[in-house]
Amino acid sequence: MSTILVTGASSGFGALAARALALAGHIVYASMRDTGGRNAPAVAEAAAWAADHGRDLRTVELDVQSEESAAKAVTAILDDQPALDVVVHNAGHMVTGPAEAFSPEQYLRLYDINVLGAQRVNQAVLPHMRERRDGLLVWVGSSSTRGGTPPYLGPYFAAKAAMDALAASYALEVARFGIETTIVVPGSFTSGTRHYAHAGHPADEEVVARYEELYGGLMEQIGQRMRQLEPPDADVSEVARAIVAVVDAEKGHRPFRVHVDPTDDGAAVVNAVADRMRLEFLRRLGLEDLLHPATA
Repeated sequence: MSTILVTGASSGFGALAARALALAGHIVYASMRDTGGRNAPAVAEAAAWAADHGRDLRTVELDVQSEESAAKAVTAILDDQPALDVVVHNAGHMVTGPAEAFSPEQYLRLYDINVLGAQRVNQAVLPHMRERRDGLLVWVGSSSTRGGTPPYLGPYFAAKAAMDALAASYALEVARFGIETTIVVPGSFTSGTRHYAHAGHPADEEVVARYEELYGGLMEQIGQRMRQLEPPDADVSEVARAIVAVVDAEKGHRPFRVHVDPTDDGAAVVNAVADRMRLEFLRRLGLEDLLHPATA
């Protein structure tokens, strides 16, 4: 049994993962911002689910855009538990529209949530994990970082690629502290989450209008074709089950990367090559020990 923090757990992958991990017997803290306001219904739903299933699923206030909030959430967990074993970096935000039409400030906010959010949580939790010489970081990435990428999702894809690169570097830098890393790579799911429904849109409507002259109805076209490519048995809960399998695996034998991609956009193929090159280069540098967490 592990104590686990899941960020961005009010809905989508985060909520599904939190429940699946609790069903697997873990103590799970589903974190979300504004627990007393917009996410109060999600808090109530989590509490009702925990009571109905007899599982230890709790909620905790955590806004990944705030260092103070991240530190406070981790402190609250450690006040209740002897250790925090696992962090699932899931919090993120999607936007859709032509890349040119997003303001620099919108790009900054997107990176703030998808990349710096994980950094804030890491700075709050890693001192504890380093002291214990144990822990697991699970990063929920995206197949868009190396798979086929349709247009009108550029800012989001760029932010997820930055998160993936950060996760890969962290994996090497925390390994000697006994901390393990897995990147879970979901593909596109057209149902079961509210990613597209909650997606942000460009600030510059004039630029959007100019693009509509030649790209009118593009997102609808992409959405329709993605639904056609997706197998009828595609189940967004597979992502949560993949996270549970990683957490429950033996330390030192967890995969560096796990793909859950019903549309098979090619990310698994490209990542396999990239990760093999990473492994071979580390061996050439004499840093092969960083590929696995140190043992006590």
